[in-house]
Amino acid sequence: MYTLYRISTNSLDKHVTDEFLPLCRPATDENDINALIDVVRSGWITTGPKNAALEKEISQLTGAPHVVALSSATAGMHLVLKALNIGPGDEVITPSLTWVSTANMICLAGAKPVFVDVDPNTLMVSSEQIEPLINKNTKLIIPVHYAGAALELDAIYDLAKKYDIPVVEDAAHALGAEYKGKPIGARGTCLFSLHAIKNISAGEGGLLTTFDAKIADAVRRLKFHGLGVDAFDRKEQGRSPQAEVIEPGFKYNLPDICAVLALGQLNRIDAITEKRRVLVEHYSHLLSTVSGITPLSIPSYPHKHCHHLMIVKVDPTEFGVDRNDLIELLKQRNIGSGIHFRPIHQQKYYRENYVTLYGEPNTNLNHTELVGSQICSLPLFPDMSLGDVERVVEAIKDIASKNEK
Repeated sequence: MYTLYRISTNSLDKHVTDEFLPLCRPATDENDINALIDVVRSGWITTGPKNAALEKEISQLTGAPHVVALSSATAGMHLVLKALNIGPGDEVITPSLTWVSTANMICLAGAKPVFVDVDPNTLMVSSEQIEPLINKNTKLIIPVHYAGAALELDAIYDLAKKYDIPVVEDAAHALGAEYKGKPIGARGTCLFSLHAIKNISAGEGGLLTTFDAKIADAVRRLKFHGLGVDAFDRKEQGRSPQAEVIEPGFKYNLPDICAVLALGQLNRIDAITEKRRVLVEHYSHLLSTVSGITPLSIPSYPHKHCHHLMIVKVDPTEFGVDRNDLIELLKQRNIGSGIHFRPIHQQKYYRENYVTLYGEPNTNLNHTELVGSQICSLPLFPDMSLGDVERVVEAIKDIASKNEK
């Protein structure tokens, strides 16, 4: 069902210009644009048939029996926390090296985010790092698939089973990734992002996949005012247009004008992933001779990487400048780069309020703090050419040569 399109040689080898090379760009094509126009012309631009089709396609891709499309992965996190009744007095274990939305949602639920350290080479958490943080107040574990690599899921789920604690996988980076031959989303509960920078983008959007019907029902209900049905449900299923509010809910549904963009890319997901793999492989080969620039390690357990981000660690003692200076110097050369992510516990709000709100934090975050000062994301998107990769690496080498100790 998911077609592997041949990667065009011309696409890989096209002429490189000195124009600004962004950090990322959506993988949309003319067919996606035409499909979007069709949705606008249809008169049904909010949650409708394209939304339903997207949920069905994701269910077929992952094997998850329940899929709910949402306005963002952050919305999904909010609703899952509510569905699991996470609240005051509860603790949720998650890495500090992730996007702030996870910790924000935990805090807004009234619970305590407990930050766990990461492997300095993969930037992902392990069961060995999580277990010492578990106590009687631990009600949820949220591990993060990072940069397109898959977590070591077996050990994490075994740990969760041992302590009878649910797991919600943050799979914002992992749509198209696999673990031991099965797609991410093929077990438990996962949250995927469809943000503009993701491998499959709806502009904005998110997806919940789950094997828990109660979680799915709660999220589906809460995403639309607590009604449990949206306008399309009522139109197609003959439900009363005056459906009752079962509980107070939110407005987190995904419009069809977003869903249709993701649908088109989803049909090309294998080709998108393969193009990213080729680009990352070229990066890794060229960077292997650059002292002080180290790409993330690939986990040794069986998995399929979907290469969401091309992240390198910058060692200023070897490279000559630190990560922040490298970003600025690349910008001066018309090349975009970025940081994924600054540690949450070092963000202003959490620096200033964590102890007051929650008591002493986990102080064993040494790896997080070190790599948090080193990581830099380089341009990576399917429309790039091998020549674009070479341009970035040559710029890095030029910066290094001008800053040799």
